[in-house]
Amino acid sequence: MTIRHLKIFITVADTGKMSAAAEKLYISQPSVSQAIRELEEHYHTLLFERLSKKLFITEAGKHLYSYARPVVTQFDLIEQNMSQESRIKRLRIGGTITLGGSILSYMIRDLKEACPDLELYSYVNNTRIIEQKLLNMDLDVAIVEGQIKSPDLVAIPMVQDMLVLVCGTDHPFAGKASIKVTDLNDQRFVMRESGSGTRELFEIFIRRHNLHIRTAFEETTPDGIRNAVKINGCLAVISLRLLEKDLKDHQVYVFTSSGHEWNRQFSFVYHKDKFLSDPILKLQEIVKSYDNIDYLHALTGGVLLDG
Repeated sequence: MTIRHLKIFITVADTGKMSAAAEKLYISQPSVSQAIRELEEHYHTLLFERLSKKLFITEAGKHLYSYARPVVTQFDLIEQNMSQESRIKRLRIGGTITLGGSILSYMIRDLKEACPDLELYSYVNNTRIIEQKLLNMDLDVAIVEGQIKSPDLVAIPMVQDMLVLVCGTDHPFAGKASIKVTDLNDQRFVMRESGSGTRELFEIFIRRHNLHIRTAFEETTPDGIRNAVKINGCLAVISLRLLEKDLKDHQVYVFTSSGHEWNRQFSFVYHKDKFLSDPILKLQEIVKSYDNIDYLHALTGGVLLDG
């Protein structure tokens, strides 16, 4: 039994198909089948069952998967860290959707200027997916707005951010100096998708205040959320950083939370065993430089009152 056997096994379990695993690993399907058969012979147990031409992982297979995943992750870390000891050529940076729609591109531009020979790759998705990609070694580092759950990841808060309640200029709330939390009951909202750090924070707020809102839209992009607000009369809770142009053009109206419940920080995240190369350390320095919230103090709008 080798690391290669475990990698093939994990890929088959993740994809659910021998053919898909072969395609992903750039090997032949018979090679995949042989590796699985050798594993089953080695452990004297069936790892997958075929029913109606579909592949199902057995209980023994699930147990092996839980053991194999951290072993393969640690092996990949060793390989990566030792290669990075000599020279870093490529850095894979993850960012959550709020970051991708606001300051991530500027951070990457600054890193490229500081490290012109570095090949950069950027991937944007919600917090939960970014977290999983860091654990699977698909990304080297990330900047996220949500809470990191895994104890295997280091998350360092670095950049201040604020969520606001936003509505279109035609909404009944627009122009009001204040509204109450209870005014949000039965209002139509556009929500981020499940796994989003923004959504998680807002859902905590909803439960804390025992609110009953109506989800009219579920969007994954800042543009989709802004359109639902401006065109369809929805409310949304979104990072103020994503509304800079709309506020300048007087296309939206925002409310800040009087209880500061929506204040948060973007965190710099990496695996606890990750080798912190010079480019990673430089990126940390760049991310810290974006902790500028002067424009938040000049924000005009209303206040969402707790009572």
